[in-house]
Amino acid sequence: MKVVWVILATAAAVALQTTLDRWIPLGTVDLVLIVVVYFALTSGRVTGMLTGTFAGLVQDALSGAVIGMAGLSKTVVGFAAGVVGTQFIVAHSFSRFVVFMLASLVDQLIFRGLYEGLGLRHFGWSYAQLAGHALGNAVLGVLLFKLTELLPGAVERRRHARGLRR
Repeated sequence: MKVVWVILATAAAVALQTTLDRWIPLGTVDLVLIVVVYFALTSGRVTGMLTGTFAGLVQDALSGAVIGMAGLSKTVVGFAAGVVGTQFIVAHSFSRFVVFMLASLVDQLIFRGLYEGLGLRHFGWSYAQLAGHALGNAVLGVLLFKLTELLPGAVERRRHARGLRR
């Protein structure tokens, strides 16, 4: 069942990313990375690694980029976030914010480093752009984490409230 959720979440993230790309400034958020870190924190390092591999390869295939660059960076990030999620208590918003922020920075460093190291593309390293990307991912990641925690309880509370009114 977890595989189905990973596939659906990745598909939704890719669809939203490509749809909202017109209105969101370039490089501000990476919804696919947020999905990878979410599953890594909630399910562990193996799930994080496999989610990162799958999501990164899908992202590579649809972007027309070199296959494997985003796959490798998101695999490493998924594994690392899964290790952090199992070794430390990452249950509060601040700790999740830090994990999402660091995951975004590591993902960008690996992705850009691979491209520049292989001489395929020059990005022009802007610290403000990297910080904005990491901040956007961290804020949205924490908000989506809160939403997924509150949503099941909200449905139950609404059902319970309807039952009391009748």
